[in-house]
Amino acid sequence: MFALRCTFSKQARHFVTFSTWKSIRMQNRMSNTSNAVAAVCQMTSTPDKEANFSVCKRLVEAARDGGASMVFLPEAFDYIGSSRDETLSLAESLTGDTISRYTQLASKLKVWLSLGGFHERGHDWENDRRIYNSHVVINDQGAVMAVYRKSHLFDVELPGRGVSLKESAFTIPGLSLVPPVQTPIGKVGLGICYDLRFPELSLALQRHGADILTYPSAFTVATGAAHWEVLLRARAIETQCYVLAAAQAGRHHPTRSSWGHALAVDPWGAVVADCGGGGEEMVLVEVDLEKVRETRRSMPVQQHRRDVGFYRSLDGAARTVHLL
Repeated sequence: MFALRCTFSKQARHFVTFSTWKSIRMQNRMSNTSNAVAAVCQMTSTPDKEANFSVCKRLVEAARDGGASMVFLPEAFDYIGSSRDETLSLAESLTGDTISRYTQLASKLKVWLSLGGFHERGHDWENDRRIYNSHVVINDQGAVMAVYRKSHLFDVELPGRGVSLKESAFTIPGLSLVPPVQTPIGKVGLGICYDLRFPELSLALQRHGADILTYPSAFTVATGAAHWEVLLRARAIETQCYVLAAAQAGRHHPTRSSWGHALAVDPWGAVVADCGGGGEEMVLVEVDLEKVRETRRSMPVQQHRRDVGFYRSLDGAARTVHLL
């Protein structure tokens, strides 16, 4: 397995992209492997949709040049608004200009895209002005293959840590999971950010065939410092999947910042790539599906799992004790 980190600075962006492309090509030749390569991206979205698209396009092009067959962009890759009103005013439908531009990009570059959290106008937009937080997967022909709408919304107040967000004030929770998507790197199970804290979701995706879980995110600085890496590693360990987590990083506007540290974790729970706490970065990760199979053969956790009734047995016991 290899992982390679690419950093983009304003001063040396084109040079770094070119030199990185050469080093990746060399490392790919030395690897002598047929394993697919994924690109996990990190960025700092702002309310400027055009500037954000330019960043994403640059990351996707560099990933393609590095041999990636699928590129993972973070939650809110399209924008992060500075207020509720601005967030809603910038929202679009899945048939709008933003997704159209990404379908064209995927088709042109012949790469799959995981668009980690799109501000999608809700089903009753004209009446309630509410949105979905939607994870959109596009194939290398430019077709939308899956849309997962975030099901766990981040309504959290941590006064002592400077965290105050109420996602449900303008976001509709998704009604269901979507089946893992067959991609060139394996079957990818879709989550978004706060979904990471709910192991039931990751276990359901694993039961339905996921080799890889992805949690594109915009974690707050306080919760990211405390929980980001340990949660991602836990999800990898308990499901024996790769976990790929694109991330927002840095200051988006005067009142909001994100933790960063876009990560890739292998099925044993080892961190194989970390973008750090900076802004625009990307890592390339070889996804070895044989490692998934070997990890599960060596420690057959899923075979050892008891039936659902066993784990619900305490519910019945609690009722019995209460009656006594």
